[in-house]
Amino acid sequence: MNLNERISKIIEYSELTASEFADEIEVQRSNISHIASGRNKPSLDFLIKIKNRFPELQWDWLITGLGEMVKKKDEEEIVEKPKPSSLPDLFSLINDENFGITESEDTIENESPRESKILEQSPKKKEIFDSHRLELSESEIPQQPVENEAFKIKRIIWFYENGKFESFEP
Repeated sequence: MNLNERISKIIEYSELTASEFADEIEVQRSNISHIASGRNKPSLDFLIKIKNRFPELQWDWLITGLGEMVKKKDEEEIVEKPKPSSLPDLFSLINDENFGITESEDTIENESPRESKILEQSPKKKEIFDSHRLELSESEIPQQPVENEAFKIKRIIWFYENGKFESFEP
């Protein structure tokens, strides 16, 4: 039995019409007719949609045609995953003998707010507004070192935008 015939058998098993089957597995109706007639082969996505809708189908039978079409009920019970245990009820902890005794661990430290940890800023300088004239006091005027007068120019170089340059030595 080829894959297209197995798809036709699944449609019969579902007891749905071809169009209802297409709607059930969320594919276009034309896909079902093309696959059932043998014109097209089903894609992996198509097979996964069938398997998701009909989990009782065997993968081996669906893909290769080997084995039984439908899982036996005994196999379904074996395959079921064990259910995870539920988390403990938080209120059941209240009945614990040590509940509330360990208050020293539960105390909240009185921490000062972070805002108070900000270092004090240096005193503000005199604010200057647009209407004030900018004046520098004599202490704020940078003093030129007198030793610059002892230095002499050795070379001057001009760089041009076209990549050329000139050098001048006095």
